[in-house]
This record gives sequence, structure tokens and C-alpha cells, in this order.
Amino acid sequence: MLHRHIDVTLPKPEDQQTGCKPVGRFLTRIGDKWSILIVLILARGPRRFSELKRQIEGISQRMLTLTLRGLERDGLLTRTVFPATPPRVDYELTELGRSLCKPVIELGNWATDHLREIEQSREAFDQREPV
Repeated sequence: MLHRHIDVTLPKPEDQQTGCKPVGRFLTRIGDKWSILIVLILARGPRRFSELKRQIEGISQRMLTLTLRGLERDGLLTRTVFPATPPRVDYELTELGRSLCKPVIELGNWATDHLREIEQSREAFDQREPV
């Protein structure tokens, strides 16, 4: 078996306490399925709350609200309220949010390209290690 090494720069031990925790918290947020779907939908342009809810199968109103708030807090999207009856609220990616689209799409493409290998590996593992 040929081993290839990937050159990865790890944080220095003294920076791990200050750098790893915030990065980990952000990766936890962006790593959840709802955040990724919202970012990809908003990559096509601004959407209203109700449009997002219709486009994301299985998400509850509460989970959509919490996820949008978290993405807004992280600076990935903006929320604009328009005076109307009922109030109209639009969500749009910020420049920071748009910069996240490329790596998210690349990760999705990688997963699609390797899905068959992943499924085969899971099946082989499950045969060796019954759940």
C-alpha cells in the first residue's frame, strides 16, 4: 500500500487553546446539514423565510429560525426586515458567506464522487462489526 502524506500546518501547542476551540465551534455550526443547505440555497440569491422553509424538506420552523440566527451571528448572512403587513424578512449571504460557497460545493462534489466507495466501506465494516 502506497502512503501519501498531506502537508498540513497544525497550530502550535500554545495556539491550540485559543485557536482550536473557536474553529471547532464554527465547524460544528457549518457542518450541520441545515446550515449547509441554507448556504447553498442563498448562494442563488436572497430568500424569504417562507421560501427557505419550503425548499428545505424536513426542517422545522424553530430549527430554521435557530440556524438562520446562528449563521447571522457568525456573519454569514444578513437579515433584512421590510415594513409591510405582515412584515417581510429577507435573508442574503454576506461576502463572507459567499466565500464559503466554493469549499462547500467542493466538499459536496467530493462526497458525490466518492459515495460508492464510502457505501462499500460501510457495508464491509458492518459485516465485520455488527451494529
